[in-house]
Amino acid sequence: MPARDFYHDKVRNALVKDGWTIMHDPFSMKLGSADLYIDLGAEKIIAAEKGNDKIAVEIKSFLGKSIIAETQDAIGQFIMYQEVLADYESERILYLAIEEEVFTNDFSDALKNLVLERLAIKVLVFSALRGEIVKWLT
Repeated sequence: MPARDFYHDKVRNALVKDGWTIMHDPFSMKLGSADLYIDLGAEKIIAAEKGNDKIAVEIKSFLGKSIIAETQDAIGQFIMYQEVLADYESERILYLAIEEEVFTNDFSDALKNLVLERLAIKVLVFSALRGEIVKWLT
């Protein structure tokens, strides 16, 4: 099993604070004989007649030297997980968790456009300081 991301517990706690139930920590999948692990799997009951929302969250700290290199790694991992998840549990929506300060200060507008619009990666922005979800970008 892979090491936990620096912000793992903060994201986990923020999701619980936001009303999500953590069902998988980590959320595991198989790709042939390989084991894959998305950081968290969570569910939130909306209403009995509507069923429940299911998400998987891949957490990235972006604490390295190059935001571009780390974004390349994160995008590659995200796309791979998204494709496997579509076959494994298609009703679960994958989000990339990014800390608010990193997303606001380190991601340029061009990088945000690439991630959010052109690649259509769903992003969960969280505050490590306040321990809460700031916004969901879908």
